[in-house]
Amino acid sequence: MSIAAHIAAEEKMNPLLPAWPEIIIGLLCFFIVFGFLGKKLLPSIEKVLSERRDAIEGGMERAQVAQAEAQALLEQYRAELAEARHEAARITEHAREQGAALVAEMREEGQRQRESIVAAGHAQIEADKKQATAALRQDVGSLASQLASRIVGESLEDHARQSGVIDRFLDELEAKAAASAGAK
Repeated sequence: MSIAAHIAAEEKMNPLLPAWPEIIIGLLCFFIVFGFLGKKLLPSIEKVLSERRDAIEGGMERAQVAQAEAQALLEQYRAELAEARHEAARITEHAREQGAALVAEMREEGQRQRESIVAAGHAQIEADKKQATAALRQDVGSLASQLASRIVGESLEDHARQSGVIDRFLDELEAKAAASAGAK
């Protein structure tokens, strides 16, 4: 009987169907482990996933905000650059106008100085001419009187008479020279 009992016992123990106590112990352990995981590990996993989702979504939102700020700053810089270029053009034009006015003023001042120098030169020439004429008259008079004294053979030392004759002679020469210059 022992073989038959053993065979009957083996037939009762099907390897595909475990015994009921094993199934109950297995299910009990499964629910304990599942409960432990559900209570302790699942909230931690959900927390990490939530933080990660927030970080990703927040990062995207921050990136969009940063991109919008960068675009606003770019527009502001472009506006400031355009304004600076406009201001530079205005300053350049103003400097060009001031330069032209300064050049014109300096030309006028140069023209005035030139005219003043020319007028002073003419006045100096006229004064030198009068002085030279007076010196020449005196020298010509004295030479003419000496020459006349030698020709005549007598002294023409009378100064008043001598000056009158010389002046009259020179005036006649000037009148003839002016008449011949006017005829040409």
